[in-house]
Amino acid sequence: MRGASVGPVRIDLHTHSRASDGTQTPAELVTAARDVGLDVVALTDHDTTDGWDEAAAAARDVGVALVRGTEVSARSRGVSVHLLSYLQDPEHPALADELARARDSRLHRAQRIVERLARDVPLTWQDVLDQARDAVAVGRPHIADALVARGVVPDRDAAFAHLLASGGPYHVDHYAPEAPDAVAAIRASGGVPVFAHPAADARGRIVPDRVFDELAEAGLAGVEVFHRDHSPPQRERLLAIAERLGLLVTGSSDYHGTGKVNRLGENLTEPQVLDEIVRQGTTEVVTA
Repeated sequence: MRGASVGPVRIDLHTHSRASDGTQTPAELVTAARDVGLDVVALTDHDTTDGWDEAAAAARDVGVALVRGTEVSARSRGVSVHLLSYLQDPEHPALADELARARDSRLHRAQRIVERLARDVPLTWQDVLDQARDAVAVGRPHIADALVARGVVPDRDAAFAHLLASGGPYHVDHYAPEAPDAVAAIRASGGVPVFAHPAADARGRIVPDRVFDELAEAGLAGVEVFHRDHSPPQRERLLAIAERLGLLVTGSSDYHGTGKVNRLGENLTEPQVLDEIVRQGTTEVVTA
């Protein structure tokens, strides 16, 4: 029932399927969540809700509660920002139009990156499509997988360390809304916005503290604090920011299947935090 606690649960609020850059179908992902003992899992593919229906059907079958969401690409003063949108209306144009524009930009960006890479390494666009399969949001992780399949690099991490590095020799920029605008679009669609891995400085530049204030003013609900890419000092920094601004604190795996070393359930969210996300959101948590 919406607004009611789902009980004592193990909750992972950040995962990806093959609808974006994960390696499992939405149904396989939900089943894997059940197999590792999760009670609640959120499907948050990049800039798409395409896996929601399949994941919901699997959740009802296997008895795992599903929080439907999306990882929204944004930026702040040129720095990449990712926002987790939970329980939004997937058809509301405020966010749906932004997601469609971002997916289109990602696709054209990926094609241009491949064109640049193909001058120096054995890679074709068909190689990327073979890896993307049924993904709606085709992007750099699929290029990385194609490079692995071609034997150019040993794994995704190696691909992103050089060939696909932001600012590297083959980099191509892509469209993303300004972060406060993205937060506002999520809220307008009935979603609950949470700042994903905001202190993951190994991935590139991170935003200064003042950006959290700007996003909170725009309607930010929470901060993903407990994430494998956050060092203990960064976690302490984020906890202090969340307390100062009255933001929810979440923990998640950012699981991608075999695409990353992240494991389902390696970081978790407290049940009372999920209760508040459910209270603020528009769509229901899917239960058996």
